[in-house]
Order: sequence, then structure tokens, then C-alpha cells
Amino acid sequence: MNLKLNPKLSQKLAFSVLFLATIFVIIPVIIIIFNIVKNGYSAISWEFLFSMPKDGMRAGGIFPAIIGTLSIVLCAICITLPIGVLAAIYLNEYAKDNLLTRIIKLAIVNLAGVPSVVYGLFGLGIFVMLLGCGVSILAGALTLSIMELPVIITTSRAALNSVPYPFREASWSLGVSRWQTIRYVVLPNALPGIMTGAILSIARISGETAPILFTAAAFYVPHLPNSMFDQVMALPYHLYIISTQIPNMPKNIIFGTALVLLMLVLSMSLVAIVARIYFRKTRKW
Repeated sequence: MNLKLNPKLSQKLAFSVLFLATIFVIIPVIIIIFNIVKNGYSAISWEFLFSMPKDGMRAGGIFPAIIGTLSIVLCAICITLPIGVLAAIYLNEYAKDNLLTRIIKLAIVNLAGVPSVVYGLFGLGIFVMLLGCGVSILAGALTLSIMELPVIITTSRAALNSVPYPFREASWSLGVSRWQTIRYVVLPNALPGIMTGAILSIARISGETAPILFTAAAFYVPHLPNSMFDQVMALPYHLYIISTQIPNMPKNIIFGTALVLLMLVLSMSLVAIVARIYFRKTRKW
């Protein structure tokens, strides 16, 4: 017996299921954020944000950890973004569809699923030991940049693919070279999608602990970094230490540190979102 549902009823049913799925995703996030804010807002102060830790990190502030996190994340993005976009341009605009490119694309997809601790051990062996960078901002940034390359390449390729092919044909018909077409036609229209990849990268690497544990982070550094080869404190590792390794740590300091990390991630993501919206408005289609 064939049962045919009314198309409008089917649509409402599908929307209802999708809405419920969205609610089930959003509610835990809201609960987590509410719990962090409720337990951590009392620790937020100028001293907490802009002073050095003291008394075994039970007092003072987390300023070195904030600076260390910003240094590592910004350096990683500055390394990853241009390399990832250039790789995406080559794979999408120049490379032929052959066995080699298929293997490369498969490797990119597989690398996106490698656990972060494996990247941390890789960074330890290559950047810290083999290349002599030591446990430093540079080693941590390079490790995070390699970890985020698959995300940047994948999202950038999707953004380049979203630009209609007739745009390229119209440019070529005017005698414009392939590179000039990519530079002046394809890339400007693909920037919103590329910025989306940058947002995802920032959100992911800002909270990573395992890679920087092996390559950049220190338990306590009593001064701010002076160069790319300095070891630094970082918020994710600092949060791990004070919540698991230091006895009798005040609860509000633990949650306050988590709140600062959350706000830092959201702030950097907000900047990228604003840039994406701006570039999206400049697009003509």
C-alpha cells in the first residue's frame, strides 16, 4: 500500500525535525556557557586580566597566558592562511584530475581527522628537536598551522568552486590571463568562504592543548615573550594545569580562566565574521 503525504505536511514535518535537532545542539552549548559565566564572572577584574600569576597561580592574573595564546594563534593563522589558499588555488584552478591530485585530495581529507596529540608529537620531533626551534612560539605556531592546513584548503577549495565558471570564461574571452582572472575575479568573490575557513581555524586552534603542550607551552613563565623562540604560557594549557595539578585552586579562578578563553575565541571569531560580511557585501552576485 502506497502512502503519499501532502507536500506541505512533509515540509512542515521536515522543518520540525530539523528545528528539534537544532535545539538539541544549541541547548547543551547554552548550558555550558551559562555555567562558565555563572561560576567565573566573579574572578574577572583588571588585575586578573593584566597581571602576572602569583602564589602558585592561586592569585594574581593570567596576562602572560593571554599574550602567549594570542601570539601562537595569530602566528599560526599568518602561516596557514596564505599557504592553504595558494594550495587550494593550485588544486582547484591549475591541477589536472589525475591519480596524483586524487591522492593529494584524499590525503588532505585524512589529515583533517588526525588527532591533535599526533600533531603535537610530530611538532616535537620535527620543529623542536630536528630543526632546533626549541619549545617556543614558532614551534607551536608551525605545529598548529600544519594541523589546520586541511581545514583551510578544504574550505578555500569550496569557496573557489562556488564562483560561477562563466565568470572565468568572460574574463578569458577578454584576453585576461589565468592568474589575473584568479586574482581579480575569482579570489574577490571567494573571500567570504575563505574567511569562513579562517573562522573555523581560529576557533579550533585557540582551544588546543595537546599540540602546544609538546611544542610551546610552559607551566609558568614570569615574563612576557621577547621573541618567536621564547617559551610561553597559554590559556588552554594553563587551564588544564590549574584545574588538575594544583590542589585547592579557587573555583572562580578556574572558571574565570575558561571564561577568558571563551571570550578570546569569540572575539577573534567576531573579527573574522565582520570581515567576511564586509567582503560578502562587495560581491556582485
